Amino acid sequence: MYEDIKKEIVEVCRKLWQKGFVAANDGNITVKVAEKRYLATETGISKADITPDNIGLIDDKLSIIEGREGWKPSSEVKMHLRCYKERSDIGAVVHAHPPVCTGFACAHIPLDDYCMIESVLMTGSVPISPYATPSTDEVPDSVAPFLKEHDCILLQNHGALTVGNNLTAAYHKMESLEHQAHISLVARLLGGAKDIDRENIDRLIAMREQYGITGRHPGYKKFH
Repeated sequence: MYEDIKKEIVEVCRKLWQKGFVAANDGNITVKVAEKRYLATETGISKADITPDNIGLIDDKLSIIEGREGWKPSSEVKMHLRCYKERSDIGAVVHAHPPVCTGFACAHIPLDDYCMIESVLMTGSVPISPYATPSTDEVPDSVAPFLKEHDCILLQNHGALTVGNNLTAAYHKMESLEHQAHISLVARLLGGAKDIDRENIDRLIAMREQYGITGRHPGYKKFH
């Protein structure tokens, strides 16, 4: 069941590993396939080695509905389930540790530059959720307040979380987030990022629908 979606999850897992967004057994993905039904990646396996057999079906209580013998989802899937609970438009969630944006999360520096057209369009200002111990309910509680306005969230001293109306959208947001972090870092090394003026920021945000960009956007917001 859901073989095509499982293949898509495997493909995205491989991309995450190839781009260095995850190491060892890091990262996890879920996709909503029906009301209160989600495909999830298995715990304790490298995203380089994942196959459709490593993807199982769970419900909104983390109960396993379908999976090979011994299959278990990551305990961090609690964070994913909170995303779906908070927003009915979310169809997929990606969690990874891209090095540059995770560096910002570890330095406690939000990605709130408005210096690049594409990042203004795609993400806007990206907040950092408060520190939370992995595998606990602290993690979903820490990200929940930001989901109303944001599709991209940095996790303090941990990594990054992106959501989308489908898996492609959620993954592309992770790529865009890391790309934004690279550019922001370089701009800071060169003396500081220079924001686009407020009028043109507002014009860009208003063009999101024209470009077919889905999801939430904070508008113009700074966290410093």
